[in-house]
Amino acid sequence: MIRPMKIVKGLPVEAAEPAGDTPTMRLFALLEVMAAKDQRYSLQGLVEETGLPKPTLHRMLQQLEGAGLLQREGDGRHYGIGTRLRRLAENLLLNDSLHGARHTVLRQLVEEIGESCNLTALSGSEVVYLDRVETAAPLRFYLHSGSRVPVHCSASGKIFLSQMSPAQRRRLLSNAPLEPYTPKTLTDPDALEKEVQRIRKDGYAIDHEEFLPGLLCIATLVPSGDDAPSNLCIAVQAPVMRLDAAKAKTLLPAMQRAAKALSRIDASAAFSDRAQA
Repeated sequence: MIRPMKIVKGLPVEAAEPAGDTPTMRLFALLEVMAAKDQRYSLQGLVEETGLPKPTLHRMLQQLEGAGLLQREGDGRHYGIGTRLRRLAENLLLNDSLHGARHTVLRQLVEEIGESCNLTALSGSEVVYLDRVETAAPLRFYLHSGSRVPVHCSASGKIFLSQMSPAQRRRLLSNAPLEPYTPKTLTDPDALEKEVQRIRKDGYAIDHEEFLPGLLCIATLVPSGDDAPSNLCIAVQAPVMRLDAAKAKTLLPAMQRAAKALSRIDASAAFSDRAQA
């Protein structure tokens, strides 16, 4: 699925568009577009938002309305969230105790250190934000859950790379060009390999303006609990004027405590799943 990036206040932000490999996924992607903003859309508004032909969108809206996922507003022209979709969202929130427990850990970490924190996972050649809690500080970078960043120029991505064998890294990166997002992005494979080896030894990774100018990020893995490679990472992000590499390292003890708490949550959830099987 295509994940285009648009620029908001000078920063790249992932933008959903109704693209997909099947009609069902295209309908789902249209719902993503409509859920991304707090507004009601008309047919013409969606044409302008997505660039899709009006007949195509009209047919998609009819399908979603017929399924109870969207509903037409009183004016007959605008569409809002349907009862069935709202109930689905509410049930997800009510029953996803794992997400709630993880989010509490992130929120407590943000309160302790005063900077924005992410929970991330590796997905192909990208890092996806599973959750994020923003700092209350007035100067901050606005990213959101579901955002995706390149593996080679993000702190989380580099620490995921450090768990792989050299052959695994070569195979992954051969399909993910080392695009220079900033002048500080590591685009030389040998330089990146040297950085990954250092990360493997130190147990943490730093992205010093490698993805976004002015942004520093430090990341550490959430222990898997069985010595297997972890696909969960906790990361802290802040503007470089407030957080430099030396100060970022002083945050590691708090981050590692949070990572252990997240590991216990996952272990408890896994035990519960096995008990119910």
